[in-house]
Order: sequence, then C-alpha cells, then structure tokens
Amino acid sequence: MAEIVYPPVIGAARTLFRALDLKIRVEGAERIPRTGGAVLVSNHISYLDFIFAGFAALPARRLVRFMAKKEVFDHRISGPLMRGMHHIPVDRAAGASAFGAAMKALKAGEVVGVFAEATISRSFTVKDIKNGAIRMAVAAGVPVIPVALWGTQRLWTKGRPKKLLQRHVPITILVGESMHPKRGDDYDAATADLRTRMAELLDRAQRTYPEQPQGVWWQPRHLGGTAPTPEEAAQMDEAEAKEREARRQA
Repeated sequence: MAEIVYPPVIGAARTLFRALDLKIRVEGAERIPRTGGAVLVSNHISYLDFIFAGFAALPARRLVRFMAKKEVFDHRISGPLMRGMHHIPVDRAAGASAFGAAMKALKAGEVVGVFAEATISRSFTVKDIKNGAIRMAVAAGVPVIPVALWGTQRLWTKGRPKKLLQRHVPITILVGESMHPKRGDDYDAATADLRTRMAELLDRAQRTYPEQPQGVWWQPRHLGGTAPTPEEAAQMDEAEAKEREARRQA
C-alpha cells in the first residue's frame, strides 16, 4: 500500500523527540520480525502509546497498523492522519468489521498493533485483557509479540493535563519474546499467559526506570506513587462509563 503519510509523521516525531531530548530506551527490538504478519500487543498508559509502541518496530523497518477507537478517526485533525497511516478503526458496536480489517492486514504480511486492555490504565498496571489478539494471531497464523511502555504517561494520560513539550523525560520500550498460539489451544489460557508476560515486562520497565521518585502521580501505588490502585481505577472507569452512557441517552 502507498505510504505517503506514515514516513513523514515518523520523521516529524523523531525530530520532536530529539528536540525535547527524550531519553528513549528500546530493548528487544530484534524480536520484531522483519517480514510477515505479527500481532504486537502493548500495555496502555498514555494517549501517545501508539507512537512509542510503533517506535519499537522501526529497527526492523516495519510500520505498525494500530487498532484504535472509531472516535479518533472521526476527529478532524487526527482522522486524516490515522487513515493516511492505514490504521484500523474499531467501532465497539460493530467489532466484526475491525476484526476483518485486521485479519486482512495480517494476511497481507502487516504488523497489527493492539491495546488489549481497551482503555488507558489509570493504575499504571496491566488491566484484564481481551482474547482478540490471540484469536487474530491464530486465525492468521502469525506470532504475538508483547510490548511494555513506561514513561509515556508523563507526557499525556487520562485525567492529567498534557505536557507534550516536557523535556528530558525517559521513555522505556521493552519487547518480549514472541508467542505462537495455534488452533486447539485454550484461548483464555493463552490470553492469561500474554497478560502475565506483559505485566512482567512492565514491572521490569518500572523497576529499571532511571527515575524512581516517591509520592508522584505517575508512579503506581505499589512502587510508592500516588496513582489509583487497580481497584480504585476500576471504580473510576465504571463511573466514567455510566456517565458516558447517561450522556448518550440524554
């Protein structure tokens, strides 16, 4: 497919990263296959995660097609960019269409990016994940590659003001060993295994992060930060969902 938009966007992002002196550390990028389809599954802590998860695939010269909620494609600014980069819109009321588009991309040899938690984790831990990534990988006969991001939440996350021009922020991107689920496997068990791998990667990213302050909002509670616990975050997500549904029905 024609790549008119994606390369210039990557170039602009890399220029901005250098200007801001972001301290980006990538480990395991060699695990991204240089050819063929793959499902890249990342944790989700920031509105910018698709940029940094995609960054992990650049050494392999791969462009990741991310699955993202339809509303992003409807926006007057982000919409044309998302479509130009051939990302995949997800309408939660019609999920089969997104699954079909992802399958088509995987069978064409593309890397498809998935945020299996569906929404940003306010606790900065890995939430429960859905089995769609495993189902897609099995149906397409491609590997699943877990990825953990850390530091991106400091730039822009749910419930916090944007700090897009913050300088010198360390960003950690860890790519894990690929999984090869196959037909006949227990999809729920494979999904639980994937979540465990993602959680272990994230824990390593957090514990090896260059900055380890106590009492800051962007650290998870179990590491001395003030982020909501997973239980508190779940209650916040539920309240937000109820408010959104009430607005829809009004």
